[in-house]
Amino acid sequence: MTIKLGVPSKGRLMEKTFDWFGARGIGLARTGSDREYSGEVTGIDGVELVLLSAGEIPRELAAGRIHLGVTGTDLIQEKLVQWDQKVEPLAELGFGHADLIVAVPAAWVDVDTLDDLDAAASAFRARHGFRMRIATKYHRLVRAYLHDGGVADYQLVDSQGATEGTVRNLTAEAIADITSTGETLRANHLKVLAEEPVLRSQATLFRSRAAEVTQAERDTLNALCDKLRVS
Repeated sequence: MTIKLGVPSKGRLMEKTFDWFGARGIGLARTGSDREYSGEVTGIDGVELVLLSAGEIPRELAAGRIHLGVTGTDLIQEKLVQWDQKVEPLAELGFGHADLIVAVPAAWVDVDTLDDLDAAASAFRARHGFRMRIATKYHRLVRAYLHDGGVADYQLVDSQGATEGTVRNLTAEAIADITSTGETLRANHLKVLAEEPVLRSQATLFRSRAAEVTQAERDTLNALCDKLRVS
C-alpha cells in the first residue's frame, strides 16, 4: 500500500507544485503524454502521484481516496460542507494567490460597501420586480458572506463560463468571482467592493481526515511530512 498524493494535472499550479516539492527533496514528474494522468515520485518510497483537476481534489480528499492533496483554499471551502472536519491544512504553498470578491458595475458610483449593495438590491427589486442577480461559481461561500454582511434582496445565478462577462451580457447585475490582478474586472467595467474579500485563497497542501492508513503508511506519511517540513 502507498500514500496517494493528489496534484493538479496541468498548468502553472502543477508546475509550481512540482517546484515546491522539488525544493524540499521530493521529485514529482509527469510521465507519458499530456493526455496521460500518470506520474512518479522520487526522493521517498511508498508515495504515489495522482494527477487530478484542482476541482476534483477536494472530493477525493473528503472520500479518503487520496491521503494528501494540493488545491486552492477556495475549492476546499466551497465544495466541502464542514470542510475542516474532512481535511486538515498542512502548509500554504505561497502561490496560486487569488481573492474571492464581489464586484459591481463601475458606473454604480454610490455602491462601495455591502450596506450600499443591500440598498441597491432593495431598490433594484422595487424597480424591476425581481431580485438582483449575482453570477458566481461559489454559491456556498458567497451566500454565507452576503448573509453575514446583511445583504438580502438578491439571487445567485450559476456561472460556469466567463463570470466577468455576465454583467455586460445582461445575464447578471453583479458578480462574485476569483481574481488575482483585477485586470479582467477592469476590462469589463467592474469594480470590487471596498470590503474584506469573501476569501483569500492560495494553493495549500491538505491531508485527508477520512483516508485510512496502516502503520506502514503512517510511517511513510510522517517521513514525507518531515522532509517537507510540515506537521
